[in-house]
Amino acid sequence: METPDNENFRDSIGTITEEGKRAWVFPKKPNGKFYKYRKYVSYFLLAFLLLSPFIKINGNQFLMFNVLERRFNIFGFPFWPQDFHLFVISMLIGVVFITLFTVAFGRIFCGWICPQTIFMEMVFRRIEYWIEGDRNKQRKLARQKWDAEKIRKKGLKFIIFALISFIIANVFLAYLIGSDKLIEYITEGPLENVSTLISLLIFTAVFYFVFAWFREQVCIIACPYGRLQGVLLDTKSIVVAYDHKRGEGESGRKKFRKNEDRAALGHGDCIDCLQCVHVCPTGIDIRNGTQLECVNCTACIDECDHIMESINLPKGLIRYASEENIEKKAKFSLTPRMKGYIAVLSIMVSLLIGMLFLRNDVEANVLRLPGQLYEHKENNIISNVFTYKLVNKTSEDINDVSFKLMSHKGELRLVSTSDDFVVPSQGIAEGTLFIEINNSALTGDRNKIKIGVYKGDKLIETTTANFLGPRSYK
Repeated sequence: METPDNENFRDSIGTITEEGKRAWVFPKKPNGKFYKYRKYVSYFLLAFLLLSPFIKINGNQFLMFNVLERRFNIFGFPFWPQDFHLFVISMLIGVVFITLFTVAFGRIFCGWICPQTIFMEMVFRRIEYWIEGDRNKQRKLARQKWDAEKIRKKGLKFIIFALISFIIANVFLAYLIGSDKLIEYITEGPLENVSTLISLLIFTAVFYFVFAWFREQVCIIACPYGRLQGVLLDTKSIVVAYDHKRGEGESGRKKFRKNEDRAALGHGDCIDCLQCVHVCPTGIDIRNGTQLECVNCTACIDECDHIMESINLPKGLIRYASEENIEKKAKFSLTPRMKGYIAVLSIMVSLLIGMLFLRNDVEANVLRLPGQLYEHKENNIISNVFTYKLVNKTSEDINDVSFKLMSHKGELRLVSTSDDFVVPSQGIAEGTLFIEINNSALTGDRNKIKIGVYKGDKLIETTTANFLGPRSYK
């Protein structure tokens, strides 16, 4: 089946020419109410992204994703490998929340919150506007031969872009290895940490490539969220939409002419000025409807509102609206699918909160030494040897730590000079211990025993282990 002429835009990506080459996008500098709000949101999120690795709560980094050591901090809560189930639930909550948000409000996350969009539109493009000028000046400079002016502007832009990419790479590394370790590496000097320096330069090159060249292609080609959007959206989803009923009228859109009665001629309010296309950072025509490339950035809304205001027509030709709102003037309401996502999200959040309250600051594991059988001692005493590992999830040392046998009467001895020890902050204490129990207290060859971990006289954690004894015959 052949594609109708008005649907040809769906056959290819707007940033790729018919020859398969890159069609460079030179968006007009946006301006307007929504752009002002986006700047406020972006400034807050930029501060959040840049400062989060360096903010500490109770000694824990506010956000950290140390994949190599499998240590994560989310809003100051440390997650160790033993807490991986909590981290997974947190990530699933994030996925469900974004899914719910997409079903309700389309790709608004991309336009307002996504770090790629924030850095691209609010940092790198604004620097580009400052150095090279607005859309027409940038296009002229791109066609211009490499003279002194072009070399100066492009060189200045390259230096600033590279410097900002280097700063972002440092912050990114602070998220991965921790801000304390990053600062330590910086103070020691680059020659003392060559591998870290190489990683830093690689990240810098990647960020420079993304923001200086790949740009909107990240949202269109690389990011899977755009594809997910096509599955999640329905006719009730609020998206950046063109009101085609008002814009086209009965006779279609038409260029503006002063003192012309457009309504009498049957023309819609769209004057075909193409300003919504020129201002779009992904180079699409929003009048073609919801598209993969649209990131809901609202630049076209601001530009269209400005045009409508200048020709004394009502604003809102392009606005946040659902398909049903445009077709039937229907108001936004929660669909059964949205209610289902809200229910799932509520359950998962409640589950996570409950698990966080039940989570201990100390994780204890006591295991019988592999390959070792029990030892039969005098006075009918059975002895087993165990290894222990204590994980301190807090940012402070835990002193005066000891073990006590809680389930049976017996003796518990550490293989050390004393029966108490220190578990270092965010560290691990390991060792060996002997447990001796009278055979009369055992009920077979395999017994479950309960061991308490104490800080002084305060019980801070309990754990269990298997205690081997002689097989009983009755």
